[in-house]
Amino acid sequence: MVGDYDTGQALSDDQYRLIEPLIPSAKPGGRPRSTDMRRLLDALFYMVRTGCQWRHLPPPPAFPPWPTVCRDFRAFLEAGVWDALRHHLVVMLRAGRPRSNSFGRHPRHPEHQNDGKRGARGFDATKKIKGRKRHIAVDTSGFLVGVLVHAADIQDTDSAGALLTRIKRLYCWLPAIFADSIYNRMPVLLACFLLALTLIIVRRIDGGGFILVPRRWVVERFFGWLGRWRRLSKDYEERTDVAEAMGTVAAIRIMIRRLAHPKRKRLPSADF
Repeated sequence: MVGDYDTGQALSDDQYRLIEPLIPSAKPGGRPRSTDMRRLLDALFYMVRTGCQWRHLPPPPAFPPWPTVCRDFRAFLEAGVWDALRHHLVVMLRAGRPRSNSFGRHPRHPEHQNDGKRGARGFDATKKIKGRKRHIAVDTSGFLVGVLVHAADIQDTDSAGALLTRIKRLYCWLPAIFADSIYNRMPVLLACFLLALTLIIVRRIDGGGFILVPRRWVVERFFGWLGRWRRLSKDYEERTDVAEAMGTVAAIRIMIRRLAHPKRKRLPSADF
């Protein structure tokens, strides 16, 4: 518990039990681990939710010291722990559902207002964005399955292959990708062919007013969820892999809440 600093992101006992087995144990040798990993995760969720800096994390006993939180966050990033947690939770949420479809699309990233000298950045002449883009893919329920942060001057269709390659490594059974008409281009078609994916273009329906189309707006809804996490409102990170991990941490917290919700329907015969 984080007491006065609780923003609704502190893990409950049921929520922590979902991910506790996936937290890597301490390295052999040296002093035993003294950090409470549950409180460390609470500190990360607090930081991404409120948008505070590392040094502005509430001090002990609310959370572990900020250098410890930052060090373990980077260590988990290099070890692939965040991607493993995200993948595990997505599989649990999809338990018992058909392994058929996922939705992929790549909206723009909020621009970073700085001197442009840190990390990979560029200028998108079409969207008038200087900085970087957050390239994501979600499943048909809207849960994050892949994220790629790159310079804004790289077109969406040119970077789609790298994102699809990441997704295919984790979801080898994935047969199809839904996308809008902007991705009906040769680089995306070639990437789907090489990865044995079927690209399904979901087009708008001509007509007056709003017309609900299946498979559309799933990514926009996920970005609406992320809009509540202030650390993601701007591109505050120097490294692209850290920017990707911040979005992954927010997605992990969203999925944990969904899995441990008391009204969630449990499927008795899950094949995962």
